[in-house]
Amino acid sequence: MKQEGETLYQAHEFARRSGVTVRTLHHYDRLGLLKPSRYTQAGYRLYSERDLARLQQIVTLKFIGLSLKEIKGILSQKSFDLATALSAQREIITEKRRQLGLAIKAIEKAEKVMVPNGEPDWETFKKIIEVINMQSNMDWTRKYYSDDAREEIAKRAGTIPPEVIEQGQRDWAALIKEVESAVAGGEDPASARAQALAGRWVSLIRGFTGGSPAIQAGLNKMYADKANWPASFPKPYGDEVEAFIRQAMAASKRE
Repeated sequence: MKQEGETLYQAHEFARRSGVTVRTLHHYDRLGLLKPSRYTQAGYRLYSERDLARLQQIVTLKFIGLSLKEIKGILSQKSFDLATALSAQREIITEKRRQLGLAIKAIEKAEKVMVPNGEPDWETFKKIIEVINMQSNMDWTRKYYSDDAREEIAKRAGTIPPEVIEQGQRDWAALIKEVESAVAGGEDPASARAQALAGRWVSLIRGFTGGSPAIQAGLNKMYADKANWPASFPKPYGDEVEAFIRQAMAASKRE
């Protein structure tokens, strides 16, 4: 039906067109998440095309893991802008796609290395768990990055192959072990070996930031706030390692 130039749909028709159930619409109405634009004289709900845009926001935000309470808070903000919201959702879903790609790759590897008797290769399954947990645990880091930085990260994530990311993780693990060894052995931060380690450290950071000042600023904020990291997220290296690398970098600048 049409009223004042606006097409309105009763709940069952709106549900059919939007791909949700009438029960879902009633639930969202009770929660104050999605109120109908109007009501008929008989009290039936009427929804407009503008309501469809809001429903899309709800469905997408729910898909990326937000609770209905959190979604209501976001959509209730006076500063809420549809174009900005869509851009942010695209970034998040792009990152989720990258995460799923890593998980799928790990599972495919597990399928290939199953031993003949069907027993699992526990190291491979451990890798699957690590990949999934690592990606899930990184969601908390978003707060340290500006909107521009998150957009740049999402764009970079969509262009970097999973195998390159995995190699980067291995390179970091190997480098941290070498720095820990240098610290334990009393290596001079100004030595040639320390300078080489610091150079590799800078290169790996640049591999993540792509040279972006915005991403670098977010990374700096995150590591400056290590005391408030989630307990479930292990710190990649100790304070001694960080101090050593800082000293090595400072020595390099003095030369």
